[in-house]
Amino acid sequence: MNYATIKTCDIANGAGVRTSLFVSGCRRHCPECFNAVAWDFAYGQPFDKQARNTVLASLKPDYIAGLSLLGGEPLEPENQRALLPFLRDVKVLYPHKTVWCYTGNVYETEVLSPGPGRCEVTDELLGYIDVLVDGAFLIEQKDITLRFKGSANQRLIDVPASLAAGHTVLWQDEPVFTTHTM
Repeated sequence: MNYATIKTCDIANGAGVRTSLFVSGCRRHCPECFNAVAWDFAYGQPFDKQARNTVLASLKPDYIAGLSLLGGEPLEPENQRALLPFLRDVKVLYPHKTVWCYTGNVYETEVLSPGPGRCEVTDELLGYIDVLVDGAFLIEQKDITLRFKGSANQRLIDVPASLAAGHTVLWQDEPVFTTHTM
């Protein structure tokens, strides 16, 4: 697997300060995609031992809330197979850090059921993901006021709660404790 970039201090792609890994490779090709350069599976650099160690080290500080996986498409089967052993290591080293994953696939129909976001490692991979942001980016539903997603059709799914309940449970954001007025 290749990766497009690693951001070690990201506040846009999940709750808290995070490390974000942008993997390469996506067959969806959503119109107006913010990261179309990463559609090519060969784009960027190999996610080798050095890159893995960079991400793992970046997760160590207490102020880092966790890891976000973006793309490209992390749930392309090739990427899932490469990410699975890495996520095992992340959860062993940092069991209290959260893992967020962004996918263009719809959870119920393309991740849990046979579809483009499912392969032989999907079920185990889901066991390491705390929040799944699902659904293709749709330019006609683009809304820059939405938190952690780009279009209104996308959802933030609490994966552990969903797996336990046997149905989709949406992630609940922290309450707002203050507001600002002018």
